Amino acid sequence: MRFERMRPAEIRAAVAAGLPFVLPIGVQEYHGEHLPVGMDLLAVTEVLERIEPEIVILPPFAWGAASFAVASPESGTVHVAAEAILPFAQALFAGLIAAGIRNIRGLIHHQTENFAQGMPTDLTFRLAARNAVFAHLEATKGRGWWGSPDSADYYAGHAAGDNPFNWISIHPIMPAGLAYPFDHAGQGETGLMLALAPETVDMTALGPDAPWYVADAGQATAEKGEAGVQLILAHLRGVLGLA
Repeated sequence: MRFERMRPAEIRAAVAAGLPFVLPIGVQEYHGEHLPVGMDLLAVTEVLERIEPEIVILPPFAWGAASFAVASPESGTVHVAAEAILPFAQALFAGLIAAGIRNIRGLIHHQTENFAQGMPTDLTFRLAARNAVFAHLEATKGRGWWGSPDSADYYAGHAAGDNPFNWISIHPIMPAGLAYPFDHAGQGETGLMLALAPETVDMTALGPDAPWYVADAGQATAEKGEAGVQLILAHLRGVLGLA
């Protein structure tokens, strides 16, 4: 289900059912001459289409902190500083919480080989989530809410899964240890695009002067990419709590 296409009663029913409300997070970044600049976002949005009936897909956020580590702006990379994203992301999460949604998930692919430590885009959304939850709790329960007698069962509730800081979680679509190549525009990402959005790929653009990170991109096939998609789907079903 697409949030922007849902009527209020449908949204209320999805909230009551505890469905995940999933925010695709991406960047616009150079991925060689053969792949689209939106590859990192498309990897998320196109995979989510496979499980759309079981979740609510929020309108995607496409303008992350890409950085110019790979290529200059003339390549099509658009970098938006994390400091500019933070207030928007915090306001977005605050609005979703105010609407009563308690199962909000952000999914990201960009730079997630470092997800445990974090990189600018995912760290920004993770911080925004924490800030939004803290602000909501203070606004609804008052300052000192955690230290009040009403919170004496906080740890017991926490252990039972009643944890407000689980209202919003950010996940990589490819966790560490996934048996599929994690790369930048190489065999792994090229395979994903061949499987998910083949119309965006031009394998003839791979030439002898291609950058080092696309050296094995020519080995990609739609079949290999689809195998990766299935691994990603299995991972997402687990983290989203789907059957």
